[in-house]
Amino acid sequence: MALVCMQASAKVELPKMFGDGMVLQRESSANLWGTARKNTQVKITTSWNGKTYTVKTDATGHWRQAVSTPLAGGPYSIVFDDGEQTKLNDILIGEVWICSGQSNMEMQMKGFKGQPVEGAITDVLQSRDDHLRMFTVKRNSQFLPVDSVSGSWKKASPETTRDFSATAYYFGRLLRSVLDVPVGLIVASWGGSACEAWMTAEWLRAFPDAKIPQKPEDVKSSNRTPTVLYNGMLHPLIGYTMRGVIWYQGEDNVPRYATYADMLSTMIRGWRNKWQQGDFPFYYCQIAPYDYDLIDWKVNSALLREQQSKVEKMVPNAAMAVLMDAGLEYGIHPRKKRVAGERLAMLALSKTYGVGGIPEFARYEGLEIQGDTAVVRFERSKEWVYFDHGTTSDLFEIAGEDRVFHPADKVWIERNRVYVKSNTVKKPVAVRYAFRNWADGDLFHDGLPVSSFRTDEW
Repeated sequence: MALVCMQASAKVELPKMFGDGMVLQRESSANLWGTARKNTQVKITTSWNGKTYTVKTDATGHWRQAVSTPLAGGPYSIVFDDGEQTKLNDILIGEVWICSGQSNMEMQMKGFKGQPVEGAITDVLQSRDDHLRMFTVKRNSQFLPVDSVSGSWKKASPETTRDFSATAYYFGRLLRSVLDVPVGLIVASWGGSACEAWMTAEWLRAFPDAKIPQKPEDVKSSNRTPTVLYNGMLHPLIGYTMRGVIWYQGEDNVPRYATYADMLSTMIRGWRNKWQQGDFPFYYCQIAPYDYDLIDWKVNSALLREQQSKVEKMVPNAAMAVLMDAGLEYGIHPRKKRVAGERLAMLALSKTYGVGGIPEFARYEGLEIQGDTAVVRFERSKEWVYFDHGTTSDLFEIAGEDRVFHPADKVWIERNRVYVKSNTVKKPVAVRYAFRNWADGDLFHDGLPVSSFRTDEW
């Protein structure tokens, strides 16, 4: 009898990301969902237009309804009523972004122990902004998909920003400044996580080396085992109407670099298919240089960076922020998170919001041989390339048909061409730039670094 009474009086329950202080995507059909008494009607009233929607729960009590959202603004409220009311307050309408990845996305403004974020103390003190809202998904590794997450929406303030993702905060702060609309950031990240962990078993079938768990006992790592973070942290968010995704991950996949371009491309397509929002924007950071020999991986991380650079050519509406000048030789967690976040924001502002006057990341395009000199050309380089640290660079290597690379003796620039020459290599066939674990990138275009690259496929 007590159970029957509880079921009769059960009010609407919502996943945690639908809560007081949340941000809904402006000018959209924003999805809402939850549970209530089974086989009953739920009325949803939105204060911005006074409209009431009616949806019927299924035999398990689940319901789902899209509501029309207006131009940016707020605060507003939503009332859910199945005979007993649940009300959400202080709702803003604006721009919503999902922010995911591993430790360099998770790294908070306060930094990790002994690993600070550059400039964070002042930026945290100046971070109060009621129209920048932040939601951090609590770490959750699961063998099977779950329906909700733990977390709550918070307004940006010194108290809350300090514990929020630095990359995501700087991304959102620049959007707020330029767009002048509310911004909502949902961070789902876990330090050390593998790309495979954010994917489903179906997507991973194309990658035989991914050991998909068949039973709970097969989960050997809470953040690296395939599927477990998709199940526990991403699956509950799918369908939350948003503008796009930012991603900072790849360090864990350095030893498995060869499949990364295909894997990340597969993940992006998978997320888009699940979200059913078309080819939403997907902007990602190229991993920053770091001396991986310090952790004895014996793999050149430039190979992973190369794989990342391929993805924006493989997937529509995706673009990469280059961080060749923002690494840390002795630390895998670079301090320059403002650089990472703002470069992601520049991609969004230019490509998603159509803001003009934003430079592009120049990209290696091709190689020509002129006698004993190799000439490298670039695309997306209207302002021409240049060396940021002087008139030449010591990060170029050149090889002949013997495939032995030698440091270039002479490197110079003419417009958007880099000329590379070595007295040891009389008949060059290949050039590499900063193609090593650690390098302080010095080749730039219009204030932005050029990615490490190689002209060969050896």
